Amino acid sequence: MVDINALKFDENGLIPAVVVDAHSKKVLTLAYMNRESLEISIKKELTCFYSRSRKELWLKGETSGNYQHIVSITADCDMDSLTVLVEKDGPACHTGTDSCFTNTVFESSERGEFSLEGLYGLLEGRKANMPEGSYTTYLFSKGIDKILKKVGEECTEVIIAGKDNDKKETIYEIADLAYHVMVMMVEMGISVEDVRRELASRHIIDHKVKQEKMASDKM
Repeated sequence: MVDINALKFDENGLIPAVVVDAHSKKVLTLAYMNRESLEISIKKELTCFYSRSRKELWLKGETSGNYQHIVSITADCDMDSLTVLVEKDGPACHTGTDSCFTNTVFESSERGEFSLEGLYGLLEGRKANMPEGSYTTYLFSKGIDKILKKVGEECTEVIIAGKDNDKKETIYEIADLAYHVMVMMVEMGISVEDVRRELASRHIIDHKVKQEKMASDKM
């Protein structure tokens, strides 16, 4: 374990902290800590930062309820910056987006792997910037009723393709449905992590039921 005294705070007594989602590994935000906020973060196991604009400490989630529960804090090789791994209760950004990093500056067409988190971030960026000519922008501009209508239509298409036992077409329609469901999620402020947690809770319940059944069978 690194002693706090070994960390190198800048001339203003601050150290940058890159906050990362412990599950998706998505970068959520870049904030700053001073010695006091770091000590509070460690003691409470909740992120506490120093606001450079307001010149005061702020506990993330204190007013919004979007707390960030700390899994670990790691210093870099120069001891002058931190990575904070967290499990979050809600959006990381004050704008309501899952991450503060939603404005794409450059994206290679040949490199990078697809991920649901990446798609979610892209959709968040579309909603925030509403670029002209984008189908996603069109959906967001029409609102939740239009989005839900499309989700319903895509559900029907999946059923039809599945009923025809057409694997290729079913995959295509599932992808369409997944896209529209994620647009709905962004519109409603539901994150990929929210769904992951729900599925994980069901896995725990299912595992418990299975164990109880095995114990019952042995009696």
